[in-house]
Amino acid sequence: MPQLDTSTWFITILATILTLFIIMQLKISTYYYHSNPEPKTTKMTKSLIPWEIKWTKIYSPLSLPLR
Repeated sequence: MPQLDTSTWFITILATILTLFIIMQLKISTYYYHSNPEPKTTKMTKSLIPWEIKWTKIYSPLSLPLR
């Protein structure tokens, strides 16, 4: 059985590691890194319609009346 012959293991493992190293270097070198984002100024907009009171009240289960 050729798998049990350990004389070729070193060459096989070395060739595999070298091939993977070269492939990974090529993949990483072609990767496009985005530039750092720059902060933008934000404008505050006024709401034309004010909030309705019925939508702003928080109903907590503990504050509801008991039945």
